[in-house]
Amino acid sequence: QVQLVESGGGLVEAGGSLRLSCAASGLTFSRYVMGWFRQAPGKEREFVAHIRWSGAGTFYTDSVKGRFTISRDNAKNTVYLQMDSLKSEDTAVYYCAATGFVTVAASEYAYWGQGTQVTVSS
Repeated sequence: QVQLVESGGGLVEAGGSLRLSCAASGLTFSRYVMGWFRQAPGKEREFVAHIRWSGAGTFYTDSVKGRFTISRDNAKNTVYLQMDSLKSEDTAVYYCAATGFVTVAASEYAYWGQGTQVTVSS
């Protein structure tokens, strides 16, 4: 059974930082592209970033470029999202997800975590 478990969310002031982690089990982690998505209240789930199998390639949505960094440790079956210079508009539930494709489309991700809340106070 595949499980993705996020951690590291919380309440932070604007301008602060958080590091999210997502631990994966039940799948061959290195064979999956890992992504982060987020969903704010009343809004649709949106793509944030993804990282390729070996970690050599990353891609970000424009609103987080230069502030967020996605990384992975295939030995630990874990993907991370370092979030710096946080803004109130980053407030959302953050989800990690796994796919066999290099894609930003949520529908292409086969496995999802339960989400972790990030709240940025202004």
